[in-house]
Amino acid sequence: QVQLVESGGGLVQAGGSLRLSCAASGRTFSRYVMGWFRQAPGKEREFVAAIRWSGIRTYYTDSVKGRFTISRDNAKNTVYLQMNSLEPEDTAVYYCAAGDLVVVPGKPAEYNYWGQGTQVTVSS
Repeated sequence: QVQLVESGGGLVQAGGSLRLSCAASGRTFSRYVMGWFRQAPGKEREFVAAIRWSGIRTYYTDSVKGRFTISRDNAKNTVYLQMNSLEPEDTAVYYCAAGDLVVVPGKPAEYNYWGQGTQVTVSS
């Protein structure tokens, strides 16, 4: 069983930065693929970024490439999402997810565990 707790959300002006953190419980954190998803009001949950256990393989949705960076620290059981050059369209609740048999990192159904989410609001 894995429990995930996100933090770092908040209100920021367009062009600003935030760093989200996701702390995971459990001794097998390093084996999981970790992902970030987001959901804006009235929209479906969408993939943002993912990282495999080694930290070498990363994946991003096109709209955040070059602006967001996902990373992980297996010793601290934590995954991060550094978000730069934020845009109002990035406003959403951001969720951390963990999966142990993820083949397609962009598919929410492939993740076993989810956090409660943290709100990110970008003002124009």
